[in-house]
Amino acid sequence: MSKRIFSGIQPTHHLHLGNYLGAVRNWVKLQADFECIFCVVDLHALTVPQEPAALLKATREVAATYIAAGIDPEKNILFNQSAVPTHATLGWLLGCITPLGWLNRMTQFKEKAGKQKDMAGLGLYSYPVLMAADILLYHATHVPVGEDQKQHLELARDIAGAFNRQFGTEFFPLPEPQIFGAATRVMSLRDGTKKMSKSDESDYSRLNVTDDADTIALKVKKAKTDLFPLPDSVEGLEGRPEAANLLNIFAALSDKPLAEVVADYAGKDFSSFKRDLSDLTVSVMGPMSVRLNQLMADPAELDRILARGADRAQAIATPVLDKTYDLMGLLRPKA
Repeated sequence: MSKRIFSGIQPTHHLHLGNYLGAVRNWVKLQADFECIFCVVDLHALTVPQEPAALLKATREVAATYIAAGIDPEKNILFNQSAVPTHATLGWLLGCITPLGWLNRMTQFKEKAGKQKDMAGLGLYSYPVLMAADILLYHATHVPVGEDQKQHLELARDIAGAFNRQFGTEFFPLPEPQIFGAATRVMSLRDGTKKMSKSDESDYSRLNVTDDADTIALKVKKAKTDLFPLPDSVEGLEGRPEAANLLNIFAALSDKPLAEVVADYAGKDFSSFKRDLSDLTVSVMGPMSVRLNQLMADPAELDRILARGADRAQAIATPVLDKTYDLMGLLRPKA
């Protein structure tokens, strides 16, 4: 069986530098060695209230970001999740064999629902099952995961195993995590102890992929720092989260080891370092922003790309669902 990747991002708010360095840039590298399926998971976005026009725009923007970052929609399959209804269908079928106890252990529901869990929608509670369906529908062999997604992939493996045992088959492969060495964890520009987030109230906390050069320069200039010169060793970053974050961003964007970047700027003040970081960030993100804006200026073409991707995705998904129906004893009209 060929190696197949499935991964996706929700179309909520603008994607930012953390999404790029932590996920999309790595996806671009996967194209050489894997059959890749990249999805804009708009059904997952519905787990919290969405304004319809904003969701539609964000779906196109995420797709445009994938392409602008270097993902080839001809070589890979690129589509939006809701365009392939089979995701939701398999999600229901798998939900029927998923014990509540497994879902009760999922930490992200507790974090997102908070004290209002009794008012949270069923989708927010059960979306890990839909995530498992996303992966298993394509018999994906590998899934790129960060720390916050490992539990979801483990659940997908558990559900696949439970299905196979219940129906006496090895139909669904157990997907493996695709790890990229030391993961780039990008933190907020306003608080180095918090992860850079699309939902942070302050736009100055993140570098959006849609930001132009002037905006990037301003945000880097205003990024929070401390009162001390930059350290002369990686160990000297301990207890200095903002300094660590900015140096880590520089290392990731320049493809240099963190220790080398720290040595290059040892003892220097933040103002000169920030100028270099700003120039580097603009050199990487600037062309991406230009290409993204070009793509967004032609929504009809973006929609065509996504529709073509959905057709290709459905061609893989339909026989998988047909076989699932057969194994579960369900009657499904055959084309």
